[in-house]
Amino acid sequence: MSSFMISAVSFLVAIGVLITVHEFGHYWVARKLGVKVLRFSIGFGKPLWRRVSGPDQTEYVIAAIPLGGYVKMLDEHEENVPPEESHRAFNRQQLWKRTAIVAAGPVFNFLFAILAYWMVFIGGVEGARPVVGEVAENSIAALSGLQQGDELTKVGDKQTQTWDIATLTLLDEAMKGGRTAVQVRREGALRIVQLDLTRGSALLEGTFILETLGITPWRPVLPAVLDRVVSGGAADASGLKGGDLILSVDDHAISNWAEWVAYVQRHPGQRIVVGVERDGARIELNLTPEPSSNEAKGTIGRIGAYVRLPEGLGESMRTEVRYGPLDALAESLRKSWSMSTLMIKMLGKMIVGEASVENLSGPISIAQYAGQSASIGLVPFIMFLAVISLSLGIINLLPVPLLDGGHLLYYLIEAIKGGPLSETAQALGQRLGVAFLVVLMGLAFYNDLSRVFG
Repeated sequence: MSSFMISAVSFLVAIGVLITVHEFGHYWVARKLGVKVLRFSIGFGKPLWRRVSGPDQTEYVIAAIPLGGYVKMLDEHEENVPPEESHRAFNRQQLWKRTAIVAAGPVFNFLFAILAYWMVFIGGVEGARPVVGEVAENSIAALSGLQQGDELTKVGDKQTQTWDIATLTLLDEAMKGGRTAVQVRREGALRIVQLDLTRGSALLEGTFILETLGITPWRPVLPAVLDRVVSGGAADASGLKGGDLILSVDDHAISNWAEWVAYVQRHPGQRIVVGVERDGARIELNLTPEPSSNEAKGTIGRIGAYVRLPEGLGESMRTEVRYGPLDALAESLRKSWSMSTLMIKMLGKMIVGEASVENLSGPISIAQYAGQSASIGLVPFIMFLAVISLSLGIINLLPVPLLDGGHLLYYLIEAIKGGPLSETAQALGQRLGVAFLVVLMGLAFYNDLSRVFG
């Protein structure tokens, strides 16, 4: 299967699962509180699948446009309601019931993320040890005293077992600003390095915090030997196989895996001639790398192949984070909280202009991330779902009309003033909400297209 198809299928699975979770929150709470549900729809537009069931003859729909969903409830503002069913209309419910129904969608997204992280932490999460490779000259990292070979064991008061944890913690510390204590293991001894993050807002102008700090994760010099190729990818189509040693490309000698990757990335969509050694014989193959977008480099070439690691190297540079059921629950709560607060802080920084809006991603980027995580394995894909579920919950809680947060804002005003907003005020809010969402989606699509076309 091509990378495009993997991304498309993974995106549809991810968005389908998360929209279903969100809308089921509204549906389940509404039913529990006695509100009649008329339709539960995943997607918009023309129905692709439809079923009517239950005592209320609720209509369940999967529609053609998979970028959202909705739960339609009995409501006197939208249609005539028989007097004998008026007590089941949404608009007739007490304020706390309406609030609970609207808030249930985002709440279910947060609960899904907690459950996903809990499952992952029980099973164990593998990651690369946060060992520093190159440190750019005169960079923040270099001036702060970080050196090649340092292993980050703690950033602030947070243990950093993997690069994923270290990167997110550094990003969180950068948003705070100031100097941050980083504990590193250097030549077997623990040391404290004071990382200068006083230019917190400036550090957020880029999209990669490690690159901004001047840190490159450690990578070994590996021979250019293929371990396996992705079925249906460019490498598979060219005839490359696991065990092949790359000797040359377009008459340029290749001495290690990094040189091979760099050459492939520089030639998206271009035919290249690859010289390989297989079973002691040299053969030449024609290969055309598939174009793929990359936030830092624009459009690059990819072939769908993995490097063969020398025996023992992978184990020595990777670690596993695993917890028992209760500890996993506590850690999943902490992880969900830290990710949510990080997203909120970043969103706030973008709104006030202190962080780059390039961090905002739209459906194209999300589809690519979905495909990449799914290609790696089930655990990365579940963690991707957790992150997107948190994002969906947070975005829906923004106090913007049309979103759940906008309705909750109306209910807060209603609670304060003792009555609902006028229809004129609500109509104005709707127009402002539409304008905000159009601008937000337009910016997200612009970022996506900029990444795709460089």
